[in-house]
Amino acid sequence: MGRVWLAEDELLHRPVALKQDLVSDALSEGSHSATSGRLLIEACAAAKVNHQGAVTIYDVVTDDSKNWIVMEPLFGRTLAEAIAIEGPLPIAQVTEIGLRLLSVLQTAHRVGIVHCDVKPANVHLCDDGRVVLTDFGIACTIRDKFSDRTQMLAGSPVYTAPERLRGCNPEPASDLFSLGATLFDAVEGRPPFSGSSLFYTVIAVAEGKPATYRHAGPLQPVIDGLLAKDPAVRPAADETRVALLDVQRELGLVAGLPAGEERRRSHPGLQD
Repeated sequence: MGRVWLAEDELLHRPVALKQDLVSDALSEGSHSATSGRLLIEACAAAKVNHQGAVTIYDVVTDDSKNWIVMEPLFGRTLAEAIAIEGPLPIAQVTEIGLRLLSVLQTAHRVGIVHCDVKPANVHLCDDGRVVLTDFGIACTIRDKFSDRTQMLAGSPVYTAPERLRGCNPEPASDLFSLGATLFDAVEGRPPFSGSSLFYTVIAVAEGKPATYRHAGPLQPVIDGLLAKDPAVRPAADETRVALLDVQRELGLVAGLPAGEERRRSHPGLQD
């Protein structure tokens, strides 16, 4: 849907990231005009989330009627890349990642934004120790109502909450399901649901049980709660935070992150 370029701001003499909208570039003239504001909507959503765990938006510029997002460059690797290279990540590291993602999601939800696409490829493990949630391209406000089913199904089905696959509007609980699927992938080295085709993958997410746990240990009950099919019984963010902090204590770690703060650890992949 997009490509991000490393660029230089020639006025302020600093590196920036430029996001190009590949969808609009590939569309006909009429369709392009109808979707040309998509990147602007993404930029506005991300800009509302004032948190170190959300990518910082600098500007939106227009060139030849096409919008480009100018944002901070992130150096490091995505969580998806870390899993692909290392396989299952240590429980302590995944718990810390969970706390940091939960913190930025709570900030987004407080300002009425549902991310709608939490997954390992959209989690950046930065060289400076930050864990940053990226790509607000399909984010929406909690009040949004969708009449177009393609909007409901945008994103990656493996990490999408069952209620969204059934056509319900995104809610904060939907992001928490995606967080659970992301943490499962990180600690187990594979997604919680799979199928031989997109259709069977959607069925597995909507109706099936997650894959067998092998490495999650004390994280398993937390992830199981987040992966509940019924959003009404899924733990809320505050309850999830307490559960993750309990896992840290069980592992003998110091108390976890207060809400809205970044606190660096010496865990692998989260170096100072």
